[in-house]
Amino acid sequence: MSSAADANAAPVIEFTLATIWFAARRTLRAAAAYRTGHYPGYPERHGADGAVVGVIGASRIGRGVIARLRTAPADFRVLLADPYVSAAEATALGVELVELDELCRRSDIATVHAPELPETHHLLDARRLRLLRDGAAVVNTARGRLVDTEALTRECATGRLDAYLDVTDPEPLPPTHQLHSLPNVLITPHIAGCQGTEVQRLGAYAVDEVERWAKGEGLLGTIRAAELARLA
Repeated sequence: MSSAADANAAPVIEFTLATIWFAARRTLRAAAAYRTGHYPGYPERHGADGAVVGVIGASRIGRGVIARLRTAPADFRVLLADPYVSAAEATALGVELVELDELCRRSDIATVHAPELPETHHLLDARRLRLLRDGAAVVNTARGRLVDTEALTRECATGRLDAYLDVTDPEPLPPTHQLHSLPNVLITPHIAGCQGTEVQRLGAYAVDEVERWAKGEGLLGTIRAAELARLA
């Protein structure tokens, strides 16, 4: 059994990484202040060095984001919460494996990469969002239902949290929803995986997999039946 999902993973990984850079530099807050005429002095400008990034879910996207963070030109510290990852696997990935509550308490940026399952519905609920430190950011390029939209709205409306959302619940988010009007929230219309050639890339990957199978070669996108219920 094979999946062509890897063919479309790269643009999502790069989009997420760019968003993490924006979040680490508190870009939305700086832009909102700039619109009011405030030009930040050097001590006010936020850099990314030392930012703690909490990766929720070691999916193919999550693992790709981790790999890119480890080679990024900033001293990111990376936490991972995933109940299916062992301590040895986490060490190989170069991350610190923690429980989700601890990840929320320690992260400057929490980026969501878990699958949408009944047990992951509102994985970031009101309680866990409250655990995030003041000024933290939530990045979601996975599925909107993993985050409690109304709880996140309340936290962002107070200015305590920032949010960078490529997916929402519901999707699309109604034009009148409060999240659209908050200066510390960026919402994009599920475009993280879009490069304009995704159908071509997915099709070519699938054809190549069939050719490899016909030749008796190993499949690049091999998946196991036991993994189907939690793939992302």
